[in-house]
Amino acid sequence: MSKSVYIAEKPSVAQAFASALKIDFTRKDGYLESDTAIVTWCVGHLVTMSYPEVYDEKYKRWALDTLPFIPQNFKYEVIGNVSKQFKIVKGLLTREDVDTIYICTDSGREGEYIYRLVDMQAGVTGKKRKRVWIDSQTEDEILRGIREAKDDSEYDNLGAAAFLRAKEDYLMGINFSRALTLKYAYSIKNYLNVDKCVISVGRVMTCVLGIVVDREREIRNFEKTPFYRVMAGIDLGGKVKDAEWRVTPDSHYDGSPELYSEKGFKTEESANRLISSLVGMNGAQLKKSDDSDDKSIVLETALDAVVEKCEKKKEVKNAPLLYNLAELQNDCSRFFKINPDETLAVAQELYEKKLTTYPRTDARVMSSAIAKVISQNIKGLTSYEPCAVFAKAILQHESYKGIEKTRYVNDKAITDHYAIIPTGQGLSALSSLSPTSAKVYEIIVRRFLAVFYPAANYQKVALEISMNNKEDEGKKEHFFANFKILASKGYLHVMDYSFAKNKNDNKAKDEEAEGKGDNDAEETVTDEELFEYLQKIKKNDVLKVDSFGIKEGETSPPKRYNSGTIILTMENAGQFIEDEELRAQIKGSGIGTSATRAGILTKLVNIGYLNLNKKTQIITPTQMGEMVYETVACSMKPMLNPALTASWEKGLTGVAEGEISENEYMTKLDDFVSKRTNLVKQNDYRGLLRSRFDYVSSNYKEVTKNTAKKGSKKKVKES
Repeated sequence: MSKSVYIAEKPSVAQAFASALKIDFTRKDGYLESDTAIVTWCVGHLVTMSYPEVYDEKYKRWALDTLPFIPQNFKYEVIGNVSKQFKIVKGLLTREDVDTIYICTDSGREGEYIYRLVDMQAGVTGKKRKRVWIDSQTEDEILRGIREAKDDSEYDNLGAAAFLRAKEDYLMGINFSRALTLKYAYSIKNYLNVDKCVISVGRVMTCVLGIVVDREREIRNFEKTPFYRVMAGIDLGGKVKDAEWRVTPDSHYDGSPELYSEKGFKTEESANRLISSLVGMNGAQLKKSDDSDDKSIVLETALDAVVEKCEKKKEVKNAPLLYNLAELQNDCSRFFKINPDETLAVAQELYEKKLTTYPRTDARVMSSAIAKVISQNIKGLTSYEPCAVFAKAILQHESYKGIEKTRYVNDKAITDHYAIIPTGQGLSALSSLSPTSAKVYEIIVRRFLAVFYPAANYQKVALEISMNNKEDEGKKEHFFANFKILASKGYLHVMDYSFAKNKNDNKAKDEEAEGKGDNDAEETVTDEELFEYLQKIKKNDVLKVDSFGIKEGETSPPKRYNSGTIILTMENAGQFIEDEELRAQIKGSGIGTSATRAGILTKLVNIGYLNLNKKTQIITPTQMGEMVYETVACSMKPMLNPALTASWEKGLTGVAEGEISENEYMTKLDDFVSKRTNLVKQNDYRGLLRSRFDYVSSNYKEVTKNTAKKGSKKKVKES
């Protein structure tokens, strides 16, 4: 009797498939078997690419004359510590009584690669291969995936892209790392006075190193510029609120060199003169207030200010899009101070416990297919106590109907998988989750339920007043104030995170997640009496100004990346590309993939090129990292360019979609690796690098001294 083999990526997933099949299996060593089916598993990768010395013993010794190393036919081998499981899997896949193989590895490029390596190395022939593609590990989804499994040949392009990605990383890593190490590692080793040095270069990791170093240098080179803003205290129904001066065409200061920007002055003296021209006090001095560094003056007699505009309008704010992995990693970095690798591990855990859908996704929307049955997910969440009331309300009002017509459902924005959403199942596993995992599940659930709620509505008032400039007849000075009040919370009802220290902070956190926090000139008010007063104000009304103040500020440097924002930056690599046409060409292609970005960051930290502060999740380069950056910048600068890295990723997508042939991609790859490796061999930048290393060293607290005793280790402190 013929049997089918179901091969999963890891034992826990295999168990989920075995349970869903509802067959009486007998447990064997490395697999489960019944009269009709066998379930087995990999343990991640079982097969890997062979080291260069496997091709020829001469490659074991690193030497420039053996580079570039580009084999015509690549060799693969079984990974030593999992060879036992490989033998078991090989035996099952090639058994005579097995006629069909159901490939149940993770539904993505890497999962496809894991199985195809095993299939190739095991020499499987004469079997039907069916690809199971699922979005969650719930029983219904597993059975649907098996029922609708397609012939694996339909995924040949994806498989080709997977092999090319591995070859690309292999060739660039081996050739570029060896070439740069042989040429320049001694210079770094000698400069830092350390025992050994290997210069690690990678298609993605070197680019990420460049992004972090460039940001650090922007911060270092940033020169703070002070500026001074003038505020007027307006009486609004007995409540004093600040309005900010801005230059206008009828202002005395229009086009003045004294301005820092339209909102402020370069010097305090200029700001002081503006106030004097309004108050009529020649050279009046302002006094510092008791509770801040700002300086203010209270008038004995209030001045009149004419209302030039009082615009009232409504603002509608929709719930944010759903989570993809990058967005989830960013929020977990902000909320819980965990790094992207830890977030991915949590997301994988939630997936394997059937609580959420597949985590390694770039999409932030649902598919039209899941939208049709989404009420099942919501119904399951009525048993999730923190959000049960919201799930019940959605079902009661049937607000899930019509979701397919909204921005939260878009098949065109999905490649492999839709967004990370709760399945509504597996809730019995909640008690086994760590506190952090439970909180990650909560933010996924709240983000999901929010899309079925109406938008939040704000009422806004934009006020503009003018006052006569008493020292320049005919000129007026204008002050502006913006207010808003939350008219209806809508989806914000759902976003009250249980872990928030202050419940009032929930809305702000949600807006921050979307990058839409209010600017500093807009005041959110909760005083309904004040807002009613504002609503009654009309043009040409006269208001009273009873005080002025000067607020001193200074320009801020760009922020350092943290473990979350660097992941988002990798996802949106196009932001670094000035050329609009090129930016459009690689739109949607980031640096790395959702499955690999966290690992790249972890590797850069582990090899000592980047520092990751565990408490704050802030990322900074190390001295070694900057020296490697300088070495790459001199010898193969394109490797630091996000545009190049993203274009390679775009090419892999083209292969997966059948737009670019495997041979075409491989030819370009061979040419790039050969040219860049040969350029490293031909040029010598050691003299130039010495001065660049001195520059790098000057930015660290303990500067490396070349006169240190030979053999002693240099302790390097970070800036």
